[in-house]
Amino acid sequence: MTASVLEQLHAALGDAVTTDPEALAVTRADKSGHVSASPPLALVVARSIEDVQTTMRIADATGTPVVTRGAGTGLAGGALGSAGEIVLSTLAMNRVLEVNEPDLLAVVEPGVINGDFNTMLGERGLWFAPDPASRAISTIGGNIATGAGGLLCAKYGVTRDAVLGLKAVLADGRLLTLGHRSVKGVTGLDLTSLMVGSEGVLGVIVEATVRIRRIPVGAVATVAAYFPNVVAAAAATAAVTASGVQPSIMELIDPNALASIHRYLGLPAPLAGETHVVIQTDGPGSEADAAAIAEVLVAAGGRAELSTDAATGEHLLAVRRALHPSLEALGTALIEDVSVPRSQLAAMFAAIADIERKYGIVIPTVAHAGDGNLHPNFIFDGSEVPDLIWQAADELFQTALRLGGTLTGEHGIGILKRRWLGDELGGDQLALQQSIKAVFDPKNLLNPGKVF
Repeated sequence: MTASVLEQLHAALGDAVTTDPEALAVTRADKSGHVSASPPLALVVARSIEDVQTTMRIADATGTPVVTRGAGTGLAGGALGSAGEIVLSTLAMNRVLEVNEPDLLAVVEPGVINGDFNTMLGERGLWFAPDPASRAISTIGGNIATGAGGLLCAKYGVTRDAVLGLKAVLADGRLLTLGHRSVKGVTGLDLTSLMVGSEGVLGVIVEATVRIRRIPVGAVATVAAYFPNVVAAAAATAAVTASGVQPSIMELIDPNALASIHRYLGLPAPLAGETHVVIQTDGPGSEADAAAIAEVLVAAGGRAELSTDAATGEHLLAVRRALHPSLEALGTALIEDVSVPRSQLAAMFAAIADIERKYGIVIPTVAHAGDGNLHPNFIFDGSEVPDLIWQAADELFQTALRLGGTLTGEHGIGILKRRWLGDELGGDQLALQQSIKAVFDPKNLLNPGKVF
């Protein structure tokens, strides 16, 4: 069967198909650090919707599993290729097909890099709000498939909120056109939202119609604040939320993460236990909003400085984005992602400190404090995650659920969190979701073994 699959792929798609060992090896891993046990059967670099449909028709006819992959920046092991599978890359489908300024929408292919798209829009005074920390290297298709978030979620929502419509290829090669170009649309069941965050188990996203915005008028104001400990800082960010002032960005960096970043960037060491909070406001009233936020932070026990200098704001956000590269000096990082109600942030950080002490480990943590999304990073030696780390992670996940939160705010389930999925969903909902998967993909060809 293997030879038949390769023969059909080569005959139909020519040089879009490769079995080069180096190319296949790349598809075995993503930014999560997980590596599959063996390379896939082939890599197809799709150049068009027709290439994707052809690949899926061959896969359907031969019963060959397919793993869709973009830039490989995922953090849950959701796009890893393995033995007997076709890896279908949409990275070369990277055209911006339309920018419609009157309707404030754009039509893009899935391989468009998030940051490049915003650079292009910025030249026209426009903007795409979803802002993952990996924006310089992640694709819009991957952002949609994982339901990515980012720094601006507090005010502008997550990727799902920016998607109006999709084109997706099903497991048998059929092309679905989902959603609409209008602001409103409630015809039938919302399959567009179902596809967003589906991690490649329902279909292959091949085109997206997304909302764009005009760049807000007025200066961006930045508040940098420091607190003596992380629980106080988390309580302060919750107080900002409760105050009614709406920041566009509100990020929290705990003491372990802050120390790691400062070492990596060559900055002076922070004070022991010090926690950093950076908040931005935008729009016509940005400076007044930032001043009000600074007052809340000072009242909560922090020291705060306000700036409207754009370079200062970018520098502070660059410090935040430097976390993951900074962790390489500490060892291997299991990069995690849980969300809790914003009022429970302080309780979650207190629990993380307890878990660190209980297991004798370090968990540098940052948070999108504006929406309650935390990124705890479990540090260990070696390439395999030790049982001790999984035990600590289990305790952290269960704490997030107990506080009314969720296993993942933006990274997805992939292979990393499959064992905990039922803990959050419960048996009935898990069975229903598996049934939905079977309707879209009755032969279980799309990303088998991921999520479920």
